[in-house]
Amino acid sequence: MALFGLFGKKKEEAQEASVKEDLEKGLERSRSGIFGKLTRAIAGRSTIDDAVLDDLEEVLVTSDVGVDTTLRIIERIQARVARDKYLGTGELNVILREEIAELMKDPEPVDPAIKPYVIMVVGVNGVGKTTTIGKLAHAFKAEGRSVVLGAADTFRAAAVDQLRIWSERVGVPIVQQGMGADPAAVAFDTVQSAKAKGSDVVIIDTAGRLHNKVGLMNELTKVRNVMGKVIPDAPHEVLLVLDASTGQNAIEQAKQFTKATDVTALALTKIDGTAKGGVAI
Repeated sequence: MALFGLFGKKKEEAQEASVKEDLEKGLERSRSGIFGKLTRAIAGRSTIDDAVLDDLEEVLVTSDVGVDTTLRIIERIQARVARDKYLGTGELNVILREEIAELMKDPEPVDPAIKPYVIMVVGVNGVGKTTTIGKLAHAFKAEGRSVVLGAADTFRAAAVDQLRIWSERVGVPIVQQGMGADPAAVAFDTVQSAKAKGSDVVIIDTAGRLHNKVGLMNELTKVRNVMGKVIPDAPHEVLLVLDASTGQNAIEQAKQFTKATDVTALALTKIDGTAKGGVAI
């Protein structure tokens, strides 16, 4: 999941503080959802016992944290309580934050030695793939990297236009063909062009599709495979964009897209609009 390492550096301290503040505000609803419910559930109790852990389990599951992940968190907290008898409910929120952070450790940054570094972006319709691509391109360019966008969503009429608008906003080139063109051909041309120009990063947009449509998912596999003919091991990252408000349905999306494209990274969108962002865990 190398992608998320690229947001670590900002050239201006003031800009970094502003971004952090905006992110904190945006995530407040999700954060207060889990921890606020937990605080209310254990109010008036001081000991972390089975009843408290049962309440914690309910809070996590109703916040869209998967059952398996919830049980892992509960088991880890049980082990900590067994080691330290002085832990009480006053520390439970802190312990929970630590255990969630442990499950979501920072990934390795993008390897600058790989040029171009190819990122394929996938997901269902309407999750925010194009906007995510625009933000990624902006972040990479801010780091001084050269970026090329590939408009391989040739199915939706406005898709190429939307990506072109982002390319103009960010100031990066785009490789495109007409509507109805072969998406794999667009991806191939984009990677080939970026390689010839010595570009640092390639970001390939793909058409949104339902994860249960076998034919469309197979098309993604074709797009993925054709890039490897230009650059061995490409794409180096397959980014699945998920809508946080879809809850546990996002898990099934992740499974199906991983089966078709070997997903390596996730981008969770619209998390500021839901208190049920636990699916990210």
